[in-house]
Amino acid sequence: MRIKSLLHYTENHQYCVYREFCLSSLDNRMLHSIYQPMVGAFAISFYHLLFQQLPIEKIGYSRIEQQRRLFLTLGMEPSETGRKFLIEQASKLEAVGLLQTSRIYVPENDDYMYEYELTAPLSPTEFFNTQHLTLLLRDKIGKFAVLSLREELWIKEPDEWSGAKQNKENISAPFYEIFELNTHVIDYELEQALSEVSTTRQSGLQSGEESNGLNYADIILRFPRESANREYVEKLRFNFEQMGIVNYVVNKYELNVQDLCRLLDEDGIFTPQGDIILDELQHQANLHFRQGKKRQEQREVLAGKIISIRHGEENPEGSLQLEHAVQMEYYVEVPLQFKSKCDVHQYNMMLRNEPYTKLLKTFFPGAVPDNLIDIFEKIDLSYKLPGEVINVLIHYLMSLLASGGDQRINRNFVEAIASNMLLKQINTYEKAVQYIKDQSKVKGKQAAASGGTRTRTYSKQAKSKPEIPIAQDNSQGDVVSEEEFEEMMKMAAEIQASKKQG
Repeated sequence: MRIKSLLHYTENHQYCVYREFCLSSLDNRMLHSIYQPMVGAFAISFYHLLFQQLPIEKIGYSRIEQQRRLFLTLGMEPSETGRKFLIEQASKLEAVGLLQTSRIYVPENDDYMYEYELTAPLSPTEFFNTQHLTLLLRDKIGKFAVLSLREELWIKEPDEWSGAKQNKENISAPFYEIFELNTHVIDYELEQALSEVSTTRQSGLQSGEESNGLNYADIILRFPRESANREYVEKLRFNFEQMGIVNYVVNKYELNVQDLCRLLDEDGIFTPQGDIILDELQHQANLHFRQGKKRQEQREVLAGKIISIRHGEENPEGSLQLEHAVQMEYYVEVPLQFKSKCDVHQYNMMLRNEPYTKLLKTFFPGAVPDNLIDIFEKIDLSYKLPGEVINVLIHYLMSLLASGGDQRINRNFVEAIASNMLLKQINTYEKAVQYIKDQSKVKGKQAAASGGTRTRTYSKQAKSKPEIPIAQDNSQGDVVSEEEFEEMMKMAAEIQASKKQG
């Protein structure tokens, strides 16, 4: 039981008990022989007291009463010492899986009430299959006592049956061979009545840690009382469908309780009937998520600058860094603007070992544009690409510009290549060089397939028009003789005469 202040757990606070089982003779044997040596007799007495808050032949919830009854029944003073001792006993029961304690916020009283959910003791088989409980019992009573208890709780099969398991056959009759249900008629009234009187706990009543979401108490405790949406938020307590929508948005956009309360306080989140407008809530949550992501990136860039400045102040002369050699198979060609300044060995060593800030300066005769510096700062500090990979990326971009293409270096284009590198796990210099070589081969094949002509890329590639054959002059055709020409003229005259007669 995690209680930060003893003022939050007093004899004046209300409580109720919930259980879904009754204790059998075997359960009582497990409590006194197995669990009592681990948690102590007082903790087991506290467990029995909570169990007796409900009639033994019923399950469900007990009446809501003040915890003063627990203190007086156990003979404890409702003082600071008594509270600490009772919290300690409850924590022991929780640790061995016999109790779960929940704190429920009551907005009407602006106070808490406590719910004690009891769990049945494990059966002997389940207990001794649970390693941490078995080891705890061994530490308390010893190894031989554990083995003795296990033998007392378990009766072995007769020796006559030990060798007959291989001939065992299950001849039990299934349910649908004996009984037949009328499944053609659905009784909705019965299902509704059963759901209304069901003793099964609703998922919305579970704590936020169990349901991997926020519960109503977390929200209403931090929601402003003067808000116009306060009455709508209070209706979420028993509306599990609306709480499911809230937790869906919380998990989708990684919101905390303060962020959610701030969004629920906005205008237009609720309908006049008090239902949540999912599209509007998602829109506001998406804006908050994008703004938070942008601020986080700015903080990371600023932190990186501060660290680099401090590193420069601590090492004003610069520390000698070990240079990494480049294998010949991973050499890249020297750009045109560098051929008069360095050879291929020097250029590749610079790509492998120099920081990207110095490499950018070598490509520009004057100052490096600020937007270009911002692009690679984000790739370095937010995307966490290694420095040598960024250098290879810069070389690849500058090679595209030098090749005479009309590709412009903008933020979206550079970030698209960097994202592709991250997806392909390009984290070394060798992988980066192989990546740009593969990209160059792909572009070369596309250029060869297009016949050297300029191609445009679209989201959906347009289909080429079908080629229409064109009649061409054939100078090498057969020559018509005079007799054939006269015969053709006669046929034309006959055709013309037949048309006139018709």
